[in-house]
Amino acid sequence: MDLEKQPQKPVAPAEPAPVGPAPVPGAPGDSLRASDADRDRIADILGDALAEGRIDAEEHSERIDAVYRAKTVGELEPIVRDLPAGTRPRQAPDSAHAYGPEDTSGPADNLVAVFSSTTRKGRWRVGRRTNAFSLFGNIEIDLTEALFAQRLTTINATSVFGNVEVRVPENISLRGNGTGIFGNFEVVAMEAADPQAPLVVINGYSVFGNVEARPKRGKWITDLQGRLRKHLGH
Repeated sequence: MDLEKQPQKPVAPAEPAPVGPAPVPGAPGDSLRASDADRDRIADILGDALAEGRIDAEEHSERIDAVYRAKTVGELEPIVRDLPAGTRPRQAPDSAHAYGPEDTSGPADNLVAVFSSTTRKGRWRVGRRTNAFSLFGNIEIDLTEALFAQRLTTINATSVFGNVEVRVPENISLRGNGTGIFGNFEVVAMEAADPQAPLVVINGYSVFGNVEARPKRGKWITDLQGRLRKHLGH
C-alpha cells in the first residue's frame, strides 16, 4: 500500500494556554466588591503582623493605605499573602474577644483645627480611624480614658504650622510612621505586655509644626475586657 496516497486527517488547532493563574475553586472572584468587613479583616492581620515584628511601621502604613484604597477582594488578598494569617482563614479565638461589637459601617472620625483648638478626651468610644488636621491650630487627642471597640486604631495626623498631640495609657502598644519637614514628628513607640491590649498607630507628617504621641504617666487601662463589656451592657 502506498502510504503517500492515503488522505490525511486534518489536525485540530491547539487551544491557547490560559493566561494568568488558574482559578482557585471556592475562592472569591477578583471582581467581587470588598466590604468594610473584608477590609477590617485584612487590617487586623496587618495589625497582628506589626505587633509580632513581621513587618515594620513603615510597611504597615503602606499596606494599610492599600487596604482602604482597594475596591475588590482580589486587590485585598495579595496584601497579606506573605503573612501567616493571610494564607488561611482566621480562626476564632478560644475565648470571646473582649472588645465587643465593632461599627463596620461608620466613617472615620475627623478632627480639624484651623486657627483654633480641638480636644477629644474623657470617656469616649474610639473609632478604627481618626483623621486629625491642624493648620495654625492645636488638636489634643487623649485616649487615657477612652473605650477601644477594636484592637487596631489608626490616627492620621497632619500639622501645618500647628500642633497635634496624642496621649495614650501606659499599658497599650504604640507605633508611628511619619515625617517632620522643618517641624517635629515624634512617636514614643512601646509594646504592651498584654497581647490583647489595644494597638494605636500614628501616621502623618508635620510642616513647620508638631505631631507628638506618647504615654501619659500614671494612666492605665485596667480590665481591658470587662470595662467595655460593662459599658456596652454585655
